[in-house]
Amino acid sequence: MNLELALRMCEASVKQAGREGALISVAVVDAGGHLVAFQRMDGSEIAGPALAPGKAYTAVAHRMSTAALALLVVPGGDLYGLAGDRYVCFGGGIPLWDSDEGRRVAGAVGVSGGTVAQDVACAEAAAALWEGA
Repeated sequence: MNLELALRMCEASVKQAGREGALISVAVVDAGGHLVAFQRMDGSEIAGPALAPGKAYTAVAHRMSTAALALLVVPGGDLYGLAGDRYVCFGGGIPLWDSDEGRRVAGAVGVSGGTVAQDVACAEAAAALWEGA
């Protein structure tokens, strides 16, 4: 993960948000969950600057999308009770895989501010840049 790519990923997410009609915050983190880049659209929700990095961190920490994780943290789920602190367990966080090693997480993107579907679409737009890099 490098700053140039992370900034381009943020921009791709913001452009997708424009197409979706959403106002978002987007965060890109490295393999350790440390913030590399962040953008907040004018007028976006106040919670976005906390939730977007949280979704990215959660995707790195659990090596899975936060949309998939959401299904595991409901009452009766295998990870019920996980949410809290830095963990944000609803859609919008996507891990980014290292193509050279296959199953090593190299970072993640997290988006917050729209509906869950909009957040996922915006995160996917950013992740597509990673996959094409």
